[in-house]
Amino acid sequence: CNASCWATDRLTATKIWNWNLNYCLKTLKMKKLTLCVESLPVMEVPTDGPLSEEQARLYFRDVILGIEYLHYQKIVHRDIKPSNLLLGDDGHVKIADFGVSNQFEGNDALLSSTAGTPAFMAPETLSDARKSFSGKALDVWAMGVTLYCFVFGKCPFIDEYILALHNKIRTKPVEFPETPKISAELQNLILQMLDKNPDSRISIPEIKMDPWVTQGGADPLPLEEDHCSVVEVTEEDIQNSVKFVPSLSAVILVKAMLRKRSFSNPFECPSRREERSMSAPGNTCTRRPQHHCFLLTSATQVKRKKNIKL
Repeated sequence: CNASCWATDRLTATKIWNWNLNYCLKTLKMKKLTLCVESLPVMEVPTDGPLSEEQARLYFRDVILGIEYLHYQKIVHRDIKPSNLLLGDDGHVKIADFGVSNQFEGNDALLSSTAGTPAFMAPETLSDARKSFSGKALDVWAMGVTLYCFVFGKCPFIDEYILALHNKIRTKPVEFPETPKISAELQNLILQMLDKNPDSRISIPEIKMDPWVTQGGADPLPLEEDHCSVVEVTEEDIQNSVKFVPSLSAVILVKAMLRKRSFSNPFECPSRREERSMSAPGNTCTRRPQHHCFLLTSATQVKRKKNIKL
């Protein structure tokens, strides 16, 4: 969802989730579901055409506001990367693909399982020393890798072998190419976001105040209370979210998804999720496709499409 649409249309991810489940039920009889998007990704990695530092700053400001709003609504994305950031006609960035996102209670999500794209995974998720880790800190790490991709066109840690990639993420320091040349302020921000210790890693409120993001305070981002508000989902919203169920299997699928609060396939066993050999080469900048894909669109379109009779 578009960072600005979160604040202006006042729709929670739950409402969008309900509509997507409705759409899923309508199409479950197909052998596969197709992901339809209205915009193109900001960038595909790797690329020989990275963004200018100023363009990266403008796009990244949208990402900051979008992630802040998600965390305010108690949702962690868990798969932030350039290909999941869509550029709208208005020039603003939209956050897409909530396939591995999680809702949480309290101040933060304490997670114990890995998810997302290998090259964007945080080091604490790859260590046996930690039994649980902060969901918010995971999103900040992925944002740091994304910002690095914006200006250099590649990930900071690269290897075609998963185990070797994991080792680099855990142990190798961040290195900056000689070209293109970026400012010291941007380097400092990236290093703070890619702090291997999640306890000392920079937080979203601190990122919002960073000199590179705000141009030394001359271009501040709006305060959380000015663009975030909790929106209650009523019982009527829930009752109206699904109009027609084609089969018993669809009911079972939806109930399992609601119980787990996840878009991913609830019946996929853990071994299937890790089915690719940890030593086999592969594209570590893309997440392995899920069994089902869901349409994520702008809040305005959700309002319009909810009126469609299934």
